[in-house]
Amino acid sequence: MYKNLVYDKILVPLQNGLMTPYINFDNAATTPPFISVMEEINNFSPYYSSVHRGVGYKSIISSDYYERAREIVLKLVAANTGDNIAIFVKNTTEAINKLSHALEDVIQDGIVLTTEMEHHSNILPWRYKYPIDYVEVDNKGRLKLEHLEYLLKKYMGKVKLVAVSGASNVTGYINPVHNIAKISHKYGAKIFVDGAQLVPHYPINMTFPEPIDFLAFSGHKIYAPFGTGVLIGNRDVFMDKMPDEVGGGTIKLVTKKEVIWGDLPYKEEAGTPNLFGAIALAKSLETLLEIGMEDIANYEKALAKYTLEKMKKIPNIILYSDYNVDEKVPIISFNIDGLYHGDVATILSTEGGIGVRNGCFCAQPYVHKLLGISLKDIEELKRNKELPRPGMVRISFGLYNNYEEIDMFLKLLEKI
Repeated sequence: MYKNLVYDKILVPLQNGLMTPYINFDNAATTPPFISVMEEINNFSPYYSSVHRGVGYKSIISSDYYERAREIVLKLVAANTGDNIAIFVKNTTEAINKLSHALEDVIQDGIVLTTEMEHHSNILPWRYKYPIDYVEVDNKGRLKLEHLEYLLKKYMGKVKLVAVSGASNVTGYINPVHNIAKISHKYGAKIFVDGAQLVPHYPINMTFPEPIDFLAFSGHKIYAPFGTGVLIGNRDVFMDKMPDEVGGGTIKLVTKKEVIWGDLPYKEEAGTPNLFGAIALAKSLETLLEIGMEDIANYEKALAKYTLEKMKKIPNIILYSDYNVDEKVPIISFNIDGLYHGDVATILSTEGGIGVRNGCFCAQPYVHKLLGISLKDIEELKRNKELPRPGMVRISFGLYNNYEEIDMFLKLLEKI
């Protein structure tokens, strides 16, 4: 439906020596750039200059484009611009690490709740700074909100932050982030949403019906793969903190003995800003806003529903899904009974030119739980590095994928 938005005429070699159009079903990992993004980058290139570093015409234009990108980010997620700031980072992982530093005075000796379904990037930055606990998932992999409330009650006000993915990069399940925010706020905790998988596919509002305190997402998963991500949150949290990275652009004054830090958000963006990354992200978001996030979500849900219904009928396919596409971004993980996930991914690539992902997708605790991997199994895997690594095959759609590509995938899947 939106095939014309990306460059999509790449031919790749197959095992039989023929060439075939490449089918990218690995959009949860990274997306191709929009054509509009590439055009914007090329058109702006003659004006490229330093941001906030000079009064030359090109520098002024560059600075204006950079700050305009920030405004577009806040618009996409309906953030309260009076209270919130958008800080440009490299990706969601860096954003979460930055936030874990910024919240030191807020969390102190308190507890961070994360969940069993998280990407490692929403576990490790918290685990190595604060005591953490995990909200459980049910046997289908959905988050158990009753367990979230149980933990918040159990710790009696000690929980200072709930860190949760907006959507899983394994199952695609969308978490009810506003409901989670309401429960968290009820017990005095703030909420951080890892929006890496949610923001590219689904409308999100940081303000209503319950405010989202912090949100992060990456440009490379939203058709702007030029090394930029964003962290959005309340400016008061960052106001009086020493930045986690220091150097050029972070200060107002430096002497041999003292430093006066710069204003927000600049003190949190050390070094020369990634101007092209910001411009690419802004143009990508403008393109999405022109289409409409609701329309995108509905189209991608239809793709996922069609695929799941067809895959259910193929013998020996194991699907890790509850089939509720209304609460799911277009990610489907599966296995073929009796076949190693790596072999399936290789066949799809070499015989069909279809790019998928296999493994644990940087979410090992979640994948292990869905696969029924026991602690004893994990200990054996640690001892014996020759054992096959557990995992799944994942397909993930973007708005430019279509039914014809899905049918080609299904046809090959039936042959495997």
